[in-house]
Amino acid sequence: MDRQAATRGESGVGDPIVARVGIISDTHGFVHDSIHSVFAGVDRIVHAGDIGGEIVLLEIETIAPVTAVLGNTDRSLPGRDLRARATIRVADVDILVVHDPQALSPIAMQGVSVVVTGHTHRPEVVDSRGVLHVNPGSASRPRQADGARTVGLLEIHASGALNVRILPLVG
Repeated sequence: MDRQAATRGESGVGDPIVARVGIISDTHGFVHDSIHSVFAGVDRIVHAGDIGGEIVLLEIETIAPVTAVLGNTDRSLPGRDLRARATIRVADVDILVVHDPQALSPIAMQGVSVVVTGHTHRPEVVDSRGVLHVNPGSASRPRQADGARTVGLLEIHASGALNVRILPLVG
C-alpha cells in the first residue's frame, strides 16, 4: 500500500512508463529482505546516503545500476568515487541527489525535475515550484510514528509526467 504519492504533469491511458527509478536512503548497513521485490524491474536505483558500507551497494547493484551519494555517517568506500552530491539523467529527466536537505541551494537545483534527499529518516514527497522533492524515509531506522521502513519509486512517463510513491518494506 502506498503511503504518499505525488504526480507532476498529466499522464493517462496510453502514456507508458519509460523508466522506473528506485529511491532509497539511510540504510546504515542494512538491506531489507523485500528490497528485491519492491525494486523488481527498476531501471536505476538512487541511494541518498548513509549507506553503511559497500555491502549495501553490492546487494542493490544486483537489482539495477546504482547512483549513490555520501551521507553524514559515511566514509569513502575503496574503489568508489562517491561524493556529497550527484546529478543524473534518466529518460530525459534530471535528478539531483544529496543526503541532507539543508545542503540544497537554489543554484544546485536549477534545471532539475526531481531532488532526492535523505537524512531525516522521514518519508516525504512535495512538489515545490515544479520540482518534485522526494525523501524516501529510512530503509533501516525510521523515525515516523508508525515505524515503517520505507523507500520510494519514481515512474517517468513518455509524456514527461512523473509519479512518485513511498512504499513500505514489509516482512
